[in-house]
Amino acid sequence: MKQEGEMFVVSCRPPMAVASTRLSTRPPIYHSNLILRFLALVLSFISALSLAASSSKKNSPRPSSFADHSELLYCFVTSVLVFVYSAFQLFKGIYDVAQRGILISDKFSDYMSFILDQVAGYLLISSSSVAILAIQQIDKTESILKAVIISTTVSFVAFLVIVICTLFSGYKLCKRISW
Repeated sequence: MKQEGEMFVVSCRPPMAVASTRLSTRPPIYHSNLILRFLALVLSFISALSLAASSSKKNSPRPSSFADHSELLYCFVTSVLVFVYSAFQLFKGIYDVAQRGILISDKFSDYMSFILDQVAGYLLISSSSVAILAIQQIDKTESILKAVIISTTVSFVAFLVIVICTLFSGYKLCKRISW
């Protein structure tokens, strides 16, 4: 505000010292969503890796692999699918936040994320429940038992993270529909 003679002049422009960043223009839900997507990516990777890297001990009576059990193969494939889906969502989210660009239209993206998050959650919880049955059937002397327990636990935690991502996707979709 300046005083010129008897009149006051009001400037509507913001001062030049205020700088805005691209990251601050997005609501915090986008940044939380990115962190959760990264967490789902890491957890699904650990789940798949623990099954794939279970080494067969040479002194064990019967070396085994996850490929010997169809239930564990299902768990491995599910973890890999959730890993790929989480990597895609993470890439899309980083691209949208950093470039303010639209890789996929927002409307389609909200619907796709909501539906595919539910599918990923269903796959993770079903693979965890199948793995629990496989744990009960595996001999206690087999070397893969610890890897299956670790994979099942991490897969269940990944399920919980995907559930939170689904809630965020549902929130964004409801916000879009109601406005």
